[in-house]
Amino acid sequence: MEDPLTTGVAWLAPRVALLEVLAEESNLTRAAALAGVPQPTASRWLAELADQVGTPVAARAGRGIRLTYAGGLLAEAARRAAGELRQGFRAALAEADPESGHISLAFLHTMGGVRVPELLAGFRAAHPGVRFTLVQGASEELLRRLRTGEADLILTAPLPTGDPGFEMSALALQPLVAVVPKGHPLASRKRVRIAELAKSEFVSLKPGAGVRRIVDDLLGQAGYTPRVSFEGEEADTLRGMVAARLGVTILPESEPLPNPGTVEIPLHPPACREIGLVWSADRPLPPAVRTFRDYAESASGRTPAR
Repeated sequence: MEDPLTTGVAWLAPRVALLEVLAEESNLTRAAALAGVPQPTASRWLAELADQVGTPVAARAGRGIRLTYAGGLLAEAARRAAGELRQGFRAALAEADPESGHISLAFLHTMGGVRVPELLAGFRAAHPGVRFTLVQGASEELLRRLRTGEADLILTAPLPTGDPGFEMSALALQPLVAVVPKGHPLASRKRVRIAELAKSEFVSLKPGAGVRRIVDDLLGQAGYTPRVSFEGEEADTLRGMVAARLGVTILPESEPLPNPGTVEIPLHPPACREIGLVWSADRPLPPAVRTFRDYAESASGRTPAR
Protein backbone atom coordinates (compact mmCIF):
# COMPACT_ATOMS: atom_id res chain seq x y z
CA MET A 1 0.00 0.00 0.00
CA GLU A 2 1.39 3.39 -0.98
CA ASP A 3 2.36 5.81 1.77
CA PRO A 4 0.27 8.97 1.14
CA LEU A 5 3.02 11.17 2.64
CA THR A 6 5.65 9.77 0.28
CA THR A 7 3.27 10.12 -2.67
CA GLY A 8 2.44 13.69 -1.66
CA VAL A 9 6.10 14.72 -1.41
CA ALA A 10 6.87 13.16 -4.79
CA TRP A 11 4.00 15.14 -6.31
CA LEU A 12 4.92 18.38 -4.57
CA ALA A 13 8.71 18.43 -5.03
CA PRO A 14 8.99 19.37 -8.75
CA ARG A 15 6.15 21.89 -8.49
CA VAL A 16 7.74 23.68 -5.54
CA ALA A 17 11.10 23.58 -7.33
CA LEU A 18 9.40 25.58 -10.09
CA LEU A 19 8.40 28.20 -7.50
CA GLU A 20 12.04 28.41 -6.37
CA VAL A 21 13.04 29.34 -9.92
CA LEU A 22 10.14 31.80 -10.25
CA ALA A 23 11.33 33.60 -7.12
CA GLU A 24 14.39 34.67 -9.11
CA GLU A 25 12.95 34.72 -12.65
CA SER A 26 9.82 36.77 -13.41
CA ASN A 27 9.25 35.24 -16.86
CA LEU A 28 7.28 31.98 -16.92
CA THR A 29 8.80 30.74 -20.20
CA ARG A 30 12.36 31.17 -18.91
CA ALA A 31 11.45 29.77 -15.49
CA ALA A 32 9.91 26.67 -17.07
CA ALA A 33 13.05 26.14 -19.18
CA LEU A 34 15.28 26.45 -16.11
CA ALA A 35 13.05 23.97 -14.25
CA GLY A 36 13.27 21.56 -17.21
CA VAL A 37 9.56 21.46 -18.10
CA PRO A 38 7.44 22.83 -20.98
CA GLN A 39 5.61 26.09 -20.30
CA PRO A 40 2.13 24.48 -20.48
CA THR A 41 3.24 22.01 -17.80
CA ALA A 42 4.54 24.85 -15.64
CA SER A 43 1.21 26.71 -16.00
CA ARG A 44 -0.70 23.55 -15.06
CA TRP A 45 1.51 22.99 -12.01
CA LEU A 46 0.86 26.53 -10.77
CA ALA A 47 -2.88 25.96 -11.11
CA GLU A 48 -2.66 22.63 -9.29
CA LEU A 49 -0.67 24.17 -6.43
CA ALA A 50 -3.25 26.94 -6.14
CA ASP A 51 -6.00 24.29 -5.87
CA GLN A 52 -4.07 22.39 -3.21
CA VAL A 53 -3.33 25.37 -0.94
CA GLY A 54 -6.62 27.17 -1.65
CA THR A 55 -5.04 30.43 -2.85
CA PRO A 56 -3.02 31.52 -5.91
CA VAL A 57 0.74 30.96 -5.71
CA ALA A 58 1.59 33.26 -8.63
CA ALA A 59 0.03 36.32 -10.26
CA ARG A 60 0.57 38.31 -13.42
CA ALA A 61 2.70 41.46 -13.04
CA GLY A 62 2.62 43.40 -16.29
CA ARG A 63 4.10 41.10 -18.92
CA GLY A 64 5.78 38.99 -16.28
CA ILE A 65 4.76 36.91 -13.30
CA ARG A 66 5.45 37.14 -9.59
CA LEU A 67 4.89 34.90 -6.61
CA THR A 68 2.11 35.67 -4.19
CA TYR A 69 2.81 35.63 -0.47
CA ALA A 70 1.73 31.97 -0.31
CA GLY A 71 3.93 31.12 -3.28
CA GLY A 72 6.86 32.88 -1.63
CA LEU A 73 6.45 30.75 1.50
CA LEU A 74 6.59 27.57 -0.58
CA ALA A 75 9.54 28.86 -2.61
CA GLU A 76 11.52 29.66 0.56
CA ALA A 77 10.82 26.15 1.89
CA ALA A 78 12.03 24.73 -1.43
CA ARG A 79 15.20 26.85 -1.28
CA ARG A 80 16.02 25.56 2.20
CA ALA A 81 15.34 21.95 1.22
CA ALA A 82 17.38 22.25 -1.98
CA GLY A 83 20.23 23.78 0.01
CA GLU A 84 20.28 20.86 2.40
CA LEU A 85 20.29 18.39 -0.51
CA ARG A 86 23.13 20.24 -2.25
CA GLN A 87 25.14 20.25 0.98
CA GLY A 88 24.63 16.52 1.51
CA PHE A 89 25.49 15.59 -2.06
CA ARG A 90 28.62 17.75 -2.15
CA ALA A 91 29.78 16.41 1.21
CA ALA A 92 29.34 12.83 0.00
CA LEU A 93 31.37 13.52 -3.14
CA ALA A 94 34.11 15.47 -1.40
CA GLU A 95 34.55 13.03 1.48
CA ALA A 96 36.51 10.64 -0.74
CA ASP A 97 38.91 13.33 -2.01
CA PRO A 98 38.90 16.78 -0.38
CA GLU A 99 41.42 18.01 -2.96
CA SER A 100 38.78 17.85 -5.69
CA GLY A 101 35.84 19.26 -3.75
CA HIS A 102 33.65 22.28 -4.43
CA ILE A 103 33.28 25.44 -2.32
CA SER A 104 30.50 28.00 -2.58
CA LEU A 105 31.96 31.25 -1.23
CA ALA A 106 29.91 34.44 -0.87
CA PHE A 107 31.45 37.78 0.02
CA LEU A 108 30.80 41.51 0.21
CA HIS A 109 31.17 43.67 -2.88
CA THR A 110 33.89 45.67 -1.12
CA MET A 111 36.09 42.57 -0.87
CA GLY A 112 36.04 41.57 -4.52
CA GLY A 113 38.77 43.90 -5.74
CA VAL A 114 41.85 42.59 -3.94
CA ARG A 115 41.13 40.68 -0.74
CA VAL A 116 39.20 37.71 -2.17
CA PRO A 117 41.30 37.29 -5.35
CA GLU A 118 44.52 37.23 -3.31
CA LEU A 119 43.05 34.70 -0.88
CA LEU A 120 41.87 32.44 -3.71
CA ALA A 121 45.17 32.69 -5.59
CA GLY A 122 47.15 31.58 -2.54
CA PHE A 123 44.78 28.71 -1.80
CA ARG A 124 44.60 27.43 -5.39
CA ALA A 125 48.40 27.37 -5.60
CA ALA A 126 48.35 24.65 -2.92
CA HIS A 127 45.00 23.03 -3.83
CA PRO A 128 44.55 23.34 -7.62
CA GLY A 129 41.81 20.71 -7.84
CA VAL A 130 39.28 22.53 -5.63
CA ARG A 131 36.54 24.36 -7.54
CA PHE A 132 34.73 27.51 -6.43
CA THR A 133 31.38 29.15 -6.99
CA LEU A 134 31.63 32.85 -6.08
CA VAL A 135 28.71 35.13 -5.19
CA GLN A 136 28.74 38.79 -4.11
CA GLY A 137 26.09 40.64 -2.16
CA ALA A 138 25.17 42.76 0.85
CA SER A 139 25.68 41.28 4.32
CA GLU A 140 22.00 40.40 4.87
CA GLU A 141 21.87 38.57 1.53
CA LEU A 142 25.06 36.65 2.39
CA LEU A 143 23.63 35.49 5.72
CA ARG A 144 20.43 34.38 3.98
CA ARG A 145 22.45 32.30 1.51
CA LEU A 146 24.33 30.72 4.38
CA ARG A 147 21.15 29.84 6.26
CA THR A 148 19.60 28.16 3.22
CA GLY A 149 22.73 26.23 2.27
CA GLU A 150 23.36 28.18 -0.93
CA ALA A 151 26.79 29.18 0.43
CA ASP A 152 29.30 27.10 2.39
CA LEU A 153 31.22 30.09 3.73
CA ILE A 154 30.76 33.83 3.66
CA LEU A 155 33.38 36.53 4.05
CA THR A 156 31.59 39.43 5.65
CA ALA A 157 31.52 42.32 8.12
CA PRO A 158 30.26 42.95 10.71
CA LEU A 159 30.26 39.43 12.10
CA PRO A 160 26.88 38.08 13.32
CA THR A 161 28.01 37.64 16.92
CA GLY A 162 25.35 36.37 19.28
CA ASP A 163 23.53 34.31 16.64
CA PRO A 164 23.68 30.62 17.66
CA GLY A 165 23.01 29.56 14.06
CA PHE A 166 26.47 30.68 12.95
CA GLU A 167 30.08 29.95 13.75
CA MET A 168 32.75 32.42 12.73
CA SER A 169 36.40 33.31 12.70
CA ALA A 170 37.63 36.92 12.70
CA LEU A 171 40.41 37.41 10.15
CA ALA A 172 41.30 41.12 9.98
CA LEU A 173 40.45 44.65 11.02
CA GLN A 174 39.99 47.12 8.16
CA PRO A 175 40.13 50.87 8.96
CA LEU A 176 37.23 53.10 8.00
CA VAL A 177 38.03 56.45 6.38
CA ALA A 178 36.24 59.63 5.41
CA VAL A 179 36.12 59.93 1.62
CA VAL A 180 35.93 63.50 0.31
CA PRO A 181 36.47 65.01 -3.16
CA LYS A 182 39.77 66.64 -4.00
CA GLY A 183 39.62 70.33 -3.11
CA HIS A 184 37.15 69.74 -0.25
CA PRO A 185 37.88 71.92 2.81
CA LEU A 186 38.83 68.78 4.79
CA ALA A 187 40.94 67.19 2.04
CA SER A 188 44.26 68.41 3.47
CA ARG A 189 43.58 67.09 6.96
CA LYS A 190 45.55 64.15 8.39
CA ARG A 191 42.58 63.08 10.54
CA VAL A 192 38.94 64.08 10.72
CA ARG A 193 36.18 63.76 13.30
CA ILE A 194 32.79 62.51 12.17
CA ALA A 195 31.13 65.70 13.39
CA GLU A 196 33.29 67.69 10.97
CA LEU A 197 31.49 66.03 8.07
CA ALA A 198 28.14 67.40 9.27
CA LYS A 199 28.01 70.32 6.84
CA SER A 200 28.39 68.06 3.78
CA GLU A 201 25.78 65.94 2.06
CA PHE A 202 26.36 62.19 2.29
CA VAL A 203 26.33 59.42 -0.27
CA SER A 204 25.77 56.04 1.33
CA LEU A 205 25.40 52.34 0.74
CA LYS A 206 21.82 51.10 0.82
CA PRO A 207 20.27 49.73 4.04
CA GLY A 208 21.20 46.07 4.50
CA ALA A 209 24.87 46.62 3.72
CA GLY A 210 27.22 45.80 6.60
CA VAL A 211 29.19 49.03 6.18
CA ARG A 212 25.94 51.02 6.24
CA ARG A 213 25.05 49.56 9.65
CA ILE A 214 28.53 50.28 11.03
CA VAL A 215 28.54 53.86 9.71
CA ASP A 216 24.98 54.54 10.94
CA ASP A 217 26.07 53.40 14.42
CA LEU A 218 29.13 55.68 14.33
CA LEU A 219 27.05 58.65 13.20
CA GLY A 220 24.45 57.96 15.87
CA GLN A 221 27.10 57.83 18.59
CA ALA A 222 28.36 61.22 17.37
CA GLY A 223 24.80 62.61 17.54
CA TYR A 224 24.80 63.20 13.80
CA THR A 225 22.02 62.44 11.32
CA PRO A 226 23.48 62.80 7.82
CA ARG A 227 21.75 64.39 4.85
CA VAL A 228 21.87 61.45 2.41
CA SER A 229 21.57 62.61 -1.20
CA PHE A 230 22.35 59.29 -2.96
CA GLU A 231 22.35 55.60 -2.01
CA GLY A 232 24.26 52.94 -3.95
CA GLU A 233 25.01 49.22 -3.83
CA GLU A 234 28.79 49.24 -4.30
CA ALA A 235 31.61 51.16 -2.64
CA ASP A 236 33.26 51.96 -5.98
CA THR A 237 30.04 53.65 -7.13
CA LEU A 238 30.04 55.82 -4.01
CA ARG A 239 33.67 56.78 -4.58
CA GLY A 240 32.73 57.85 -8.10
CA MET A 241 29.90 59.97 -6.69
CA VAL A 242 32.29 61.60 -4.23
CA ALA A 243 34.76 62.32 -7.05
CA ALA A 244 31.86 63.99 -8.92
CA ARG A 245 31.32 66.21 -5.85
CA LEU A 246 27.88 64.76 -5.06
CA GLY A 247 28.71 64.30 -1.38
CA VAL A 248 31.10 62.71 1.11
CA THR A 249 31.02 59.26 2.68
CA ILE A 250 32.64 56.87 5.15
CA LEU A 251 33.94 53.59 3.73
CA PRO A 252 36.61 50.94 4.35
CA GLU A 253 39.94 52.22 3.06
CA SER A 254 40.53 51.46 -0.61
CA GLU A 255 42.31 48.31 -1.71
CA PRO A 256 44.72 48.94 -3.34
CA LEU A 257 44.38 52.66 -4.28
CA PRO A 258 41.75 55.39 -3.79
CA ASN A 259 39.73 56.86 -6.66
CA PRO A 260 42.02 59.56 -8.16
CA GLY A 261 39.30 62.18 -7.69
CA THR A 262 38.98 61.54 -3.96
CA VAL A 263 40.99 61.87 -0.77
CA GLU A 264 40.70 59.30 2.05
CA ILE A 265 41.23 60.63 5.57
CA PRO A 266 41.59 58.47 8.71
CA LEU A 267 38.86 59.02 11.31
CA HIS A 268 39.57 60.40 14.78
CA PRO A 269 39.01 58.52 16.98
CA PRO A 270 39.92 55.58 14.70
CA ALA A 271 37.14 53.24 13.54
CA CYS A 272 37.34 49.94 11.73
CA ARG A 273 35.28 46.95 10.69
CA GLU A 274 36.05 43.35 11.62
CA ILE A 275 36.20 41.01 8.64
CA GLY A 276 35.75 37.29 9.10
CA LEU A 277 34.55 33.97 7.75
CA VAL A 278 31.14 32.69 8.84
CA TRP A 279 29.65 29.20 8.42
CA SER A 280 26.56 27.37 9.60
CA ALA A 281 26.61 25.89 13.08
CA ASP A 282 23.98 23.34 12.02
CA ARG A 283 25.77 21.64 9.11
CA PRO A 284 29.15 19.90 9.07
CA LEU A 285 31.65 21.47 6.68
CA PRO A 286 32.79 19.29 3.76
CA PRO A 287 36.54 18.56 3.79
CA ALA A 288 37.45 21.02 1.02
CA VAL A 289 35.54 23.78 2.82
CA ARG A 290 37.32 23.02 6.09
CA THR A 291 40.66 23.13 4.27
CA PHE A 292 39.87 26.55 2.80
CA ARG A 293 38.67 27.89 6.14
CA ASP A 294 41.88 26.71 7.81
CA TYR A 295 43.98 28.26 5.04
CA ALA A 296 42.20 31.62 5.39
CA GLU A 297 42.77 31.57 9.14
CA SER A 298 46.46 30.72 8.82
CA ALA A 299 46.94 33.38 6.10
CA SER A 300 45.51 35.96 8.52
CA GLY A 301 47.86 34.88 11.29
CA ARG A 302 45.22 33.00 13.28
CA THR A 303 45.59 29.39 14.44
CA PRO A 304 43.28 27.29 12.23
CA ALA A 305 40.12 26.03 13.96
CA ARG A 306 39.84 22.31 14.73
